[in-house]
Amino acid sequence: GLRYDYGIFRQQLENGYQVEQPDDWLRSGNPWEIARPNIRVPVQFCGWVDKGHHRGELKADWVDTQTVIGIPYDMPIVGYGGNTVNTLRLWHSVAAEDFDFEDFNKGDYIEAVATKVYAENLTKVLYPNDNFYSGRELRMRQQYFFVACSLADIVRRFKKDGKPWSEFPSMAAIQLNDTHPSLAVPELMRILLDQENLGWDEAWDVCNKTFGYTNHTLMPEALEKWPVEMMERVLPRHIQIIYEINHRFLQKVTLHFPGDSERIGRMSLVEEGDEKQIRMAYLSILGSHSTNGVAALHSELIQQRLVPDWAAMYPERFNNKTNGVTQRRWLLKSNPALSSLITDAIGDSWIKNMDEIAKLRDLAGDGEFRNKFAAIKKQNKETFAAYAKQNFGWNLNPDSIFDTQIKRIHEYKRQLLNAIHIVILYNRLRKGGYDMAPRTFFIGGKAAPGYAMAKLIIKLIGNISSVINNDSAVNGKLQVYFLPNYRVSLAERIIPATEVSEQISTAGTEASGTGNMKFMMNGALTIGTLDGANIEIKEEAGDENVFIFGMTSDEVANIRPSYNARDHYNSNNEIREAIDLLFSGHFNISEPGIFEPIKQELMEWGDRYMVLGDLASYAEAQSRLNANYSDVDDWNRKAIMNVAGSGKFSTDRTMREYAADIWDIKPVHIEKKMSDTIDEASFDPTLSTHKGGD
Repeated sequence: GLRYDYGIFRQQLENGYQVEQPDDWLRSGNPWEIARPNIRVPVQFCGWVDKGHHRGELKADWVDTQTVIGIPYDMPIVGYGGNTVNTLRLWHSVAAEDFDFEDFNKGDYIEAVATKVYAENLTKVLYPNDNFYSGRELRMRQQYFFVACSLADIVRRFKKDGKPWSEFPSMAAIQLNDTHPSLAVPELMRILLDQENLGWDEAWDVCNKTFGYTNHTLMPEALEKWPVEMMERVLPRHIQIIYEINHRFLQKVTLHFPGDSERIGRMSLVEEGDEKQIRMAYLSILGSHSTNGVAALHSELIQQRLVPDWAAMYPERFNNKTNGVTQRRWLLKSNPALSSLITDAIGDSWIKNMDEIAKLRDLAGDGEFRNKFAAIKKQNKETFAAYAKQNFGWNLNPDSIFDTQIKRIHEYKRQLLNAIHIVILYNRLRKGGYDMAPRTFFIGGKAAPGYAMAKLIIKLIGNISSVINNDSAVNGKLQVYFLPNYRVSLAERIIPATEVSEQISTAGTEASGTGNMKFMMNGALTIGTLDGANIEIKEEAGDENVFIFGMTSDEVANIRPSYNARDHYNSNNEIREAIDLLFSGHFNISEPGIFEPIKQELMEWGDRYMVLGDLASYAEAQSRLNANYSDVDDWNRKAIMNVAGSGKFSTDRTMREYAADIWDIKPVHIEKKMSDTIDEASFDPTLSTHKGGD
């Protein structure tokens, strides 16, 4: 990865609007990192390709390039118990020369350091805004920089032993985590062809056996593509290699599907159009021997809907690896009181073997254990209430249901569905006579800086919060808060206190989710669609211990051609009243018309994520949840059954599956003790596991 100076951003709210502030990760230094200035990797950009002959074969020479230097910094990742140390190697970019001494002496001080500024920009900011051409190009450069550095490092280690290149795939497994490192495919080919003088077929065989690809999105528009024009200028050798990969591949497609010219266009790595683009997801699939999704449904939909042509041609390459989260952070560290209760009840083996957590199922019916469990949840709620009072000035009611939706703000994740339902509850309370358990809704997350609709949804939630929290008509039954600057440290506080986990994406849009797993592990009940890992959560917790609503992914696909949001608006009084109130100005009296784009999206532009289509079902599931909460024993039994069912969702299980099914590696028994001398080899990531055996 990259050693960024600044994280994505620190979120501030001004008059309810998200404002991005710099998040300086390194402002106080990093005492854990170990610089390795002796390992310097030159990384080339731009220039041109000179083709000549070497030993009778056509060879390419990438010349007149702009060069930056990658410096590795090692972050030791200490395993639980302290007897193993893996390494996170992060790359920092510096200029080949800090400044041009001749320009400096001529008084052109800005130009003298221009190269330094250009180089350091590569690792300045995480996720630059790519709504602009310059931002897109910077992202491409960042991606190539960390790919080039990492591959050079891996190749350097491999060549120390003098083994033939045919053994490289048995010594190195490279997982492309989404398409961000997909340039690794042409980069490794460049190394093997241009530097190591392998033939094309041998080089491609090495690449294909080395790479695996993990897909993280089902939305076609989210699949990364790079303009051909940009790549020709920034990475001229790589675009040549990609064209050659594509040429050879399309010949195979023609043989595999004779006469199907449309399929050739669909499967080409080059997308034709006004702006030619390289389809990086296709490059990742083609360059890898394995492609996996991150939840069972997601992996099915990849093959059925996202890339069916590829699944038809390479069915053996597709598999599933359901995501996980580590119980050592998200339970042991984040929820020490619950961790102690679990250990007292079943022992501490669950910390290393999360399958053991299933033993809690036998205790779900134990009244004394349920009472202790409930007391811990209440204490966690009170602790968070005190934190919120001190940091945000909020006066929370710990006796209310803590209902939380924390994730990236995006239309498909449907924070808007949550918000409209809150307005439905608000209307019911204003009319009087509605009996509901007091409920506190927490919604948090960051919107991408260039995502106007997501930022407007944050503003809408903030305005709803301001009105409802100050309306005496709700009689303390309903509170709404937007959690500012959502991040891991805040998640570690709110998740143990949460009782209802909102996982309400449109079915068929969420790859997996991991927040849903963290909430489950801490005894929150899921209200959600049959999407992503929610399906597997339902299977592990038991159908009766989750609140499922809404259309399935198949139903969404089938109804989409004829879907009309106004049908739901016209046929349901509560939906109509909520929408009318929402856009009447009631929540924006002093800011008329500001939410008109949201209204247009819902009522005029098709309601792409079917918010109104699922709203009645969602409201009905929320009513069931509300009724169930009054049965304290049953609620706590359900909560314990969720914790007991969370064993599948440990990263330990996920990584074992990657290791066995994709990487062909087995665990190494570590006998080191903390007193052992630690040298650089101890921090070598290639020593963490061995491929093929102990």
